[in-house]
Amino acid sequence: MNENITISEDGVEQIALKTYTQQAYLNYSMYVINDRALPNLGDGLKPVQRRIVYAMSELGLKQTAKFKKSARTIGDVIGKFHPHGDAACYEAMVLMAQPFTYRYPIVDGQGNWGSHDDPKSFAAMRYTESRLQKYADVLLSELGQGTVDWRSNFDGTLEEPEILPSRLPNVLLNGGSGIAVGMTTDIPPHNLREVAKACVHLLKNPKASISEVCKIIKGPDFPTEAELITSKEEIFEIYKTGKGTLKSRAKYAKENGELVINSLPFQVSGAKILEQIATQMQKKKLPMVVDIRDESDHENPTRIVIVPKSNRIDLEAVMSHLFSTTDLEKNHRVNFNMIGINKRPQVKDIVTLLKEWLQFRTKTVERRLQYRLNKILDRLHILDGLLIAYLNIDEVIKIIRKEDKPRPALVKKFKITDIQAEAILNLRLRQLAKLEEIGIKGEQKELGAERKTLEQLLKSPARLKTFIKNEIEADAAEFGDERRTQLVKREESKAFSETELMSTEPMTIILSDRGWARSAKGHDVDAGSLQYKSGDSFKLAAKGKSNQLAIFMDSTGRAYSLPSHSLPSARGLGEPVSGRVSPPSGATIEGVVIGDDDCDVLLASDAGYGFVGKIKDLISNQKSGKAVLRCPKGSKVLPTLMLDDYESQLIVSVTNEGRMLMFPIAELPKLAKGKGNKIINIPTARVLERVEFVAAIAVLSLNDTITVHAGRRHHNLKPSDLQHYRGERGRRGNKLPRGFRNVDRIEVLKEKSAN
Repeated sequence: MNENITISEDGVEQIALKTYTQQAYLNYSMYVINDRALPNLGDGLKPVQRRIVYAMSELGLKQTAKFKKSARTIGDVIGKFHPHGDAACYEAMVLMAQPFTYRYPIVDGQGNWGSHDDPKSFAAMRYTESRLQKYADVLLSELGQGTVDWRSNFDGTLEEPEILPSRLPNVLLNGGSGIAVGMTTDIPPHNLREVAKACVHLLKNPKASISEVCKIIKGPDFPTEAELITSKEEIFEIYKTGKGTLKSRAKYAKENGELVINSLPFQVSGAKILEQIATQMQKKKLPMVVDIRDESDHENPTRIVIVPKSNRIDLEAVMSHLFSTTDLEKNHRVNFNMIGINKRPQVKDIVTLLKEWLQFRTKTVERRLQYRLNKILDRLHILDGLLIAYLNIDEVIKIIRKEDKPRPALVKKFKITDIQAEAILNLRLRQLAKLEEIGIKGEQKELGAERKTLEQLLKSPARLKTFIKNEIEADAAEFGDERRTQLVKREESKAFSETELMSTEPMTIILSDRGWARSAKGHDVDAGSLQYKSGDSFKLAAKGKSNQLAIFMDSTGRAYSLPSHSLPSARGLGEPVSGRVSPPSGATIEGVVIGDDDCDVLLASDAGYGFVGKIKDLISNQKSGKAVLRCPKGSKVLPTLMLDDYESQLIVSVTNEGRMLMFPIAELPKLAKGKGNKIINIPTARVLERVEFVAAIAVLSLNDTITVHAGRRHHNLKPSDLQHYRGERGRRGNKLPRGFRNVDRIEVLKEKSAN
């Protein structure tokens, strides 16, 4: 008696609820795992699929037969073998018929069996007709030859096969997915020729490694013709562990400046892709695309046309964005979890999987050959008896006519078995002709030769391997095809950033003395004539594009980044930069620049130190900014200046005492951050006491003219005049003429304007 069961006083069996629920759940779990959700390694089918295929074969629905209503087939399946819902059973049948779901379809459907856009749009089973595909022979051709075990169906009235004698590893060819209790399976489909070749290789080299097999099986082969962009190293790791993730990507072409998508990843709907792209267009997240069309038809099952805004659009970048944000690029889970030949679920690597299947196949072939050998031996035994009868035909007839029980008499007279005697008694009169004796001897000779061949195969493992190899190669030649999914190395997809999605309109950023900022469309903005708050005035303006970041520099040398399009319009007074960022206490905004990431900028302090950096080195996502320029004690940051040409431009610096120095800007180092090198020599003590400092700085080209502003007076310096102030970096410089030494600012007049 079970230890967990007790008997009450009135004779009722009792069991703890905890024990009962544990046992019930375990039983349910094992049922779901073994008899519903996971495929069997041998034939690659789940029970419902196996029963559908077997029921169709019993109905005679081979490839050469006429189509029969699917409702008839499903009725047989659920009535005889699979007592579950007809809808779920029919859906399992539909999937086996869809060429975009199964790499090698098993069912041949007539009618509406769903479409690539909506696999579940198939018609009801009362409207569709079906029969088996030629490929079903791989699963069924050896069924009645003693190859597999049989069991009773659910009500014990019929027999059904426990497994189908598959001639190829269908578990890899068509793959499958399922969710059991506590485990799942996701097996991608593979190419038949590659898998067959790998099986043959393992038959010849049982100790072959995973790397050798991976040279033959390059990767999954999906029904659709999308690209597999997972690296070879990752695919090897998947085949080694039995788990991982694959990544496939749609294929596209450029036609007349338009993008044409002509194949989609496995299990991706074209209608869903259209919806995803259209949604982005509606939300203005794809401004470079103006139209999308679905031109799919019978000749082109997948043809989605994307029309760019202009021929200047980077189509590769658009596709990279779409790969990143839509199902045009899809991840596929891989989990080689299946019921093994030991009838237990297990995740297997590719070599273990194929070796176990070869064990299954070897056992199946041995049983088939032994079954045939037994049939031959039985027939030869009967033929031996018939030959005795023909040689003694008169005595046989005499015994049959006179004896009440002729069989024992025949056994006793000719020393034959009951089986042979029964065969003699079942002879027809027309079979007593002389020619029958010749036929029997001929049949004996043929069966004897076949018997010898079968016995040699069963006794020799080497011959049996060769026999199995030849059969696999023959099936590969008959059912195999070229690989559809190509393995391609591609760069990782990248979605457009928010700034990249913005329209690239010219924009001017305006900064006031009190640190208020605003933006105006265009570059021809007269910033000085704009309205400012009382007590405030124009300080600086920077020209750039609406999709670029505006970089603000404070008096301590910290840089802050703000999207230029997010700044208030120049029609108003703007807003303080300090409201968007968090500068140190007492710091003021001293400069603004805007440009591409690789643009060069001049960063300098009024202590006479500076260096050349890049815009990308100033970008910060923090409100507290990024420390870029280290200012010597007692100094402040000078406005940041954009450079056009680091190699050829010149830098002019002027102190508050009127000393001016000009030298090539290339003499300054390129740094990401720091104090920089000396631009103009100012004694440290004078900087600390704020007696002398750099009052203005400018960048100019060789033929530019500059205007030095000192209060209301200004002094123009032509290129020839500027040579007087040219010297080596870090010198004291020469003094400007009297009356122009108290410099406020320097204005650069370009060569064209100077003329």
